Amino acid sequence: MAGLFITFEGPDGAGKSTQVKKLADWLSASGIACRVTREPGGTPLADKIRQMLLDPANEAMVPKTEALLYAASRAQHVAEVIRPALQNGQVVICDRYTDASIAYQAVGLGLSPDMIRRWSEEATDGLWPDRTFLLDLPAELGMARIRERGGPDRIEGRGIEYHQRVRDTFLALAEREPERFIVLDSRQTIDELAERIRQEMKRLIGK
Repeated sequence: MAGLFITFEGPDGAGKSTQVKKLADWLSASGIACRVTREPGGTPLADKIRQMLLDPANEAMVPKTEALLYAASRAQHVAEVIRPALQNGQVVICDRYTDASIAYQAVGLGLSPDMIRRWSEEATDGLWPDRTFLLDLPAELGMARIRERGGPDRIEGRGIEYHQRVRDTFLALAEREPERFIVLDSRQTIDELAERIRQEMKRLIGK
């Protein structure tokens, strides 16, 4: 089987990490080689950038610096992890990717979406996902979930208006590319969401 690139996107608190793990477990049990990774991060160097990006002490970071750091992290991540795994025929499952930069750094912080897209294209040599699962959730509910799990990082701690813009942008991206995005209501139970994702994956991999 050729490599397959799957990403999970959505507002903070939507449950992406849980669904990434459940999908990886199902693929492994089905005998399909997969590689789970995340952004920002995914490599030792990219994880150092992640620490800078999420540290609440770095409140002085300006939007363009933040966006460039995400692009730098992504360049290393694609070169070191994602592209080699795809070339080896693995299913790569990534928790966030370029769409998150458009939602969080472009619209969320007032930067140009075209600029963010251009930087990401350069950083990844034009690598885009084969399918993106967008776990949608109202911003208020997402923030409540984050508070329950122990408090926000630097990005999560921004105001509700910011997170609403992020959610709206994700939905607009999905409307723009319906052939790539699968939009799922994250208010469903964990098992209901996992089953919907498995059904779509079965269509993709022919199982």
